[in-house]
Amino acid sequence: MKDASHILVVDDEAPNRLALERILAREGHRVSLAEDAQAALEVLRTQAVDLVVSDLRMPGLDGLDLLRVVAKEFGDVEYILVTAYGSVELAVEAMREGAYDFITKPLKRHDVVRTVRKALEKRQLVAENKALRAQLAGGDDPLSPIVGRGPAMSEVLSLVRQVAPATTPVLITGESGTGKELIADAVHALSPRNRGPLIKLACAALPESLLESELFGHEQGAFTGATKARAGRFESADGGTLFLDEVGEMSQATQVKLLRVLQEGTFERLGSNQPRRADVRIVAATNRNLDEEVSEGRFREDLYYRLHVIHLHLPPLRARPEDIPLLAAHFLGRAARRNDRPIPSMGKSFLERLRAHHWPGNVRELENALERAVLLGGEVLEPEVLPHPISDTRGKAHITIPIGTQLKEVEQRLLRETLAYTNGDKRAAARILGIGERTIYRRLEDDRDELKEADDSDDRPIDDEPAQP
Repeated sequence: MKDASHILVVDDEAPNRLALERILAREGHRVSLAEDAQAALEVLRTQAVDLVVSDLRMPGLDGLDLLRVVAKEFGDVEYILVTAYGSVELAVEAMREGAYDFITKPLKRHDVVRTVRKALEKRQLVAENKALRAQLAGGDDPLSPIVGRGPAMSEVLSLVRQVAPATTPVLITGESGTGKELIADAVHALSPRNRGPLIKLACAALPESLLESELFGHEQGAFTGATKARAGRFESADGGTLFLDEVGEMSQATQVKLLRVLQEGTFERLGSNQPRRADVRIVAATNRNLDEEVSEGRFREDLYYRLHVIHLHLPPLRARPEDIPLLAAHFLGRAARRNDRPIPSMGKSFLERLRAHHWPGNVRELENALERAVLLGGEVLEPEVLPHPISDTRGKAHITIPIGTQLKEVEQRLLRETLAYTNGDKRAAARILGIGERTIYRRLEDDRDELKEADDSDDRPIDDEPAQP
């Protein structure tokens, strides 16, 4: 909830107005007062108001009439109705018309503070979700489908803009589910070849016997079942881009033929000795570590260097937690439209659970989790609608602390284990531990200082240690 929210209190009885003003001012809010609906509308039309707290029974326009005007003209303003105990049914009707909640008389400070706080929290959630959706309004930018504005993805997208106009091959690496195909789409869309075709081939989805035929084509009778000649993906991609997904799955024999195309620009269909040419830019992707594949002899070094002219590495989702709210808003909107559901808002605990999860399946796992949330959740999403283990942080990691361990050592060990769990991401570790990120750095610095002091205080040679009995 933001500080100094502006609350408009509407009541024709001065004692009630002043009582509410005292309660809300003590909570740090800025309070305006109106004695009837007309005075309230004057305030709403001249000042930014976050929340209206209005009595139900007033002369002229009553609280329900005012609600209807506010809902029509000031849709982002939350509304709380104050009513006598006997008018609860009318207050429930008001909630159907858009009021957040109601408070019954006689007023109790606890009820007022709690209801106002929740109404303002809802308003903030709605505003944040609206802002996220606005950021996702892409326009014609080919990079707009790639959701991510944090430092890690911003660096990748900046590099995409720089290298897309070139003709050299591009190698995209990253874990499964990080969005390698979207980057390939953007490279093609931003290149001079964007009027030509973008042809895609999933190398891991085809057996070796069919992969060569898909790449280079075949002549009639080239193998059993080849009843007619067929062009391959290279010919189909002439003048455009060929995206080879999971290129690390290719056999050595196919790697040799791909290398020849990259070196000489020629290839032959299966069953033919006639060289063919195709003007094609190669964009390849893999989730494997090709440096290791080369060292183990599974991937040709010369082909690796041909593909590695321009290298784009996509960070895993756990390395870009600042993008999670934006991605979540994007996937919620898409899932809601696909399933003909209203777009829900994300509760604070729901969003915190998303940020704390390790995401081994990366963006694809996040998308699937939010599809489920749209189907099972309500207007405001809570962690319970997320799949296990995202919805349950218990059991993800265990630390056994022997009785007698000093508290300082417990803290140090908990910090080390949490950092190991987040792969060194101090921001994520701070969120899990419920402390500030600066506290993480301070504790780590204290540990280094203690180690240095211990090293400096014991500089005896090992041979000088006393003999053990």
